[in-house]
Amino acid sequence: MTTHSEITPSGYAVRGARPRRRPPSRLRKIIWFGVAGLLLVLVFAGLYGYDRKRTEMTQQFFATMKQPPTPVAAAAATVVDAPRFLTGIGTLQAVHQVTVAPEVGGRVTQISFESGAQVQAGDLLVQLNDKPEQGDLANFRAQAKVAELNLHRSKELVTKQFTPQQTVDQNQAVLDQAIANIAKTQAVIAQKQIRAPFAGQLGIRQIEVGQFLNPGGAIVTLTDLDTLYVNFTLPEQERGQLQVGQSVQVRVDAFGGRTFEAKLTSIEPQVMADMRNMKLQATLANPEHLLLPGMFANAAVVLPPQSGVVTVPETAVDYSLYGDAVFVITEGKDEAGKPRLTATRTYVKTGAHFDGRVVVLSGLKPGDRVVASGQLKLHTGIPVVISDADDLKKPDRVPVN
Repeated sequence: MTTHSEITPSGYAVRGARPRRRPPSRLRKIIWFGVAGLLLVLVFAGLYGYDRKRTEMTQQFFATMKQPPTPVAAAAATVVDAPRFLTGIGTLQAVHQVTVAPEVGGRVTQISFESGAQVQAGDLLVQLNDKPEQGDLANFRAQAKVAELNLHRSKELVTKQFTPQQTVDQNQAVLDQAIANIAKTQAVIAQKQIRAPFAGQLGIRQIEVGQFLNPGGAIVTLTDLDTLYVNFTLPEQERGQLQVGQSVQVRVDAFGGRTFEAKLTSIEPQVMADMRNMKLQATLANPEHLLLPGMFANAAVVLPPQSGVVTVPETAVDYSLYGDAVFVITEGKDEAGKPRLTATRTYVKTGAHFDGRVVVLSGLKPGDRVVASGQLKLHTGIPVVISDADDLKKPDRVPVN
């Protein structure tokens, strides 16, 4: 048995001590790092190869997979007679509308109407104090009676030559003066009875009993709603297409889904120098009293229709900065020779809109089938299948219990 000994710092040898290991050589370190690096390269190469293979397989899968046709609703480009309009904006105005006011001053003794009431022409609205005038009227009537009696006696006396003709003339003048005073006083009394000048609807009352009114003081507004004016403007370039008697379609914001019929009754004989517009006025019957003076109105003068124009539904046109376009459906065959429908984007020039359709001035032929709904997912060359338009509508909201 061999024993090992180790020399301590003090110079003594110690038995049984193990010999120290030599540190690894530099070559061994290089080999170890080389093997580790090679393993890392192999791992990354494997991961890269796997990822690339997966990408190639995915691309091959989508390349060989056929996209199912997109369901769309189709409509045909049809030839119709398109209506034409000259549109302008304006305001409704009452044909008869006044602010009722007294001609003479006085204290209010009676109010015979309620705010918003319907009245007829001649109905009494307000009574002013007329007692002084009633007293004057009684006085002048008495004077007229005395003057009439004196005139009668003087006429009898002049026939008997008991009085001169001058007396008869004087009595006649006194009687005429009394009659004139009666008429004047009756006129003042009538002025203090304020009546409706025409039939219509009253506004909100602005006076109270006992209030003193000055001449011209506002009492209430009175408006005849049976007939209204539609005042609007159009550019001067349209003068050649306008003439009195043309039909005018009127729309207001309060009744957006309804059209009211009017007639063009007046064209201003001069053009506004600042805006180069013409003032026009149409007369509108308002038997239901739905429209009110002062409402904002859209007026459209009806022109002769444009015949033989191509139209498509408004939903078929895609409006963008690059121009208006539609998707035209064309029929062809796939690789297997089976019939297939495809959609092709076609740029068009559009015109007027009416009744949910739009006029196509160029880019389509009569009979061309276009996509009317469902074109959000389309692009040129994509296969499509024609579906019922109702299938593409937004579903109704389900009520929440």
